[in-house]
Amino acid sequence: MITFSLKNWGTALPLAALISLMGCGGSEEVQPQEVELGSVHQESLVSDGAFLFRYGTFGGNGRTCQSCHLATTGTVNPAQLQARYAANPNDPIFRPLDSDNGLGSSYSRLLNNATILVTLPLPPNVSLASNPTARTITLQRGIPSTLDTPALDPVLMADGRAPTLQAQALDAIHGHAQNTLAPTLYQLNAIAAYEKTLFSSSALRNYAKGTGPQPGLPPGNTLSEKRGRVFFNPEGLCGSCHSGALLNEIPVNNGLGLPPGLDFISHLVSELNPGNLPVQTLVITNPDGTTTTVSTPDPGRFLITGNNADLNAFKITGVRNIKNTAPYFHDNSAKTLEELMEHYANVFMVLDGIVITPQEQADIVAYMKLL
Repeated sequence: MITFSLKNWGTALPLAALISLMGCGGSEEVQPQEVELGSVHQESLVSDGAFLFRYGTFGGNGRTCQSCHLATTGTVNPAQLQARYAANPNDPIFRPLDSDNGLGSSYSRLLNNATILVTLPLPPNVSLASNPTARTITLQRGIPSTLDTPALDPVLMADGRAPTLQAQALDAIHGHAQNTLAPTLYQLNAIAAYEKTLFSSSALRNYAKGTGPQPGLPPGNTLSEKRGRVFFNPEGLCGSCHSGALLNEIPVNNGLGLPPGLDFISHLVSELNPGNLPVQTLVITNPDGTTTTVSTPDPGRFLITGNNADLNAFKITGVRNIKNTAPYFHDNSAKTLEELMEHYANVFMVLDGIVITPQEQADIVAYMKLL
């Protein structure tokens, strides 16, 4: 493999990666090349991936992976975006495709909610009532964190649409960075390898490497934290859906009649629409020829499976490091942990008649700040 030493960057980048990264080679795209990962030194692969993650634009709009996935949290929040806009309105994160009108004149949604626009294909049997010929739908979604998930969670994205890290990276390079040069297979493998080294704690890193146990639940120090911990027992209101290494798995003894493991469920975010997002009406043609009309700001997993049971369902989000990854939910509608708990208190009241008192909500928030 030919490499070009980047003295100023302290790494060695494959020549194909350098050509694509710097936009060299005229209009000819670098074609994907099959690379046996076993023949590539892992350290070089990760090093190349780190460079591409931070600096690779692939001839696009200036965005890199790190434009949206900061090293500190793996994502970005409104306060960080507002500071970046004040410092430099031409920061690559501010591009017309994610502006309020698509023309780049204002970025209120991005600055206030840290949501980007995601355009997804509609299932074959689904149309939009407002535009029956449309074959795609555009949604407002938050930016998932790149910490922990790449190495420990096989479900990528809130709707699970990306089958691999490489596929997710390619989709982001196309859809968000608006590339003009095609990433090679090696480059995608390198980005994926680097992302698998990103963790929010040494305990999770050691667990992923097989050199440490699965992190458990901290005991809590204050009375409030200790009371909050009880809710994260497997049979507790929180623990019934938040178990496992990342606290995003349904345990066997969940008491909810749900299958154990990773899953997609409705959190009633789309149904209650706390973020007041634009509502779109879907017309679904059923197998028997009848139609079902559904109004929702985001149908979630349904767009991937076409299964009516997946309407408004999203992956169970991990709770590790949650204190650092606000805003919350797929649409960033909960700006704080307190707002997140207010939503769930409403959900449990609506669905099961279970009351989570203000003190219990405060206890759960106190405990989540330990995770």
